Amino acid sequence: MTDFPIVGLDTPVLEAARLLADQDLPGLIVVDADGLPFTILPGTQVLRLAVPGYCQDDPALARVVDEAHADLFLRAIDGRTVREAMPKRQRELPVTDLDATVLELAALMARTHSPLVAIVAGGRLHGAVTLQALLDRVVQA
Repeated sequence: MTDFPIVGLDTPVLEAARLLADQDLPGLIVVDADGLPFTILPGTQVLRLAVPGYCQDDPALARVVDEAHADLFLRAIDGRTVREAMPKRQRELPVTDLDATVLELAALMARTHSPLVAIVAGGRLHGAVTLQALLDRVVQA
């Protein structure tokens, strides 16, 4: 488990994207007003908000955009919030307690398709376990 950056529902998506890039994170923990996990926002969901819908629907259309303009697609999320980047359907929240085993963490990540699990105990967020940290530990064993 490690300390992990958090964002709120009203955090600008561009700020969240910078946090993901600057700290090389697989996703973010989005907290509610009480500071407890509301959802896990994988980096792919941030991209989903920024990439034009027509490029997601037909990848061939993404190829016709020249590289100079393609590099600017992230500007589309300027002024939007994390709340807008969240998936429409909420899945099981990947949250567990301090006593979770490596296998429990792996099963939770696999079941929820989440690259990280938030650790909550005593009514507060203690940190997170990332997929990378989990795999590092399993491979070393």
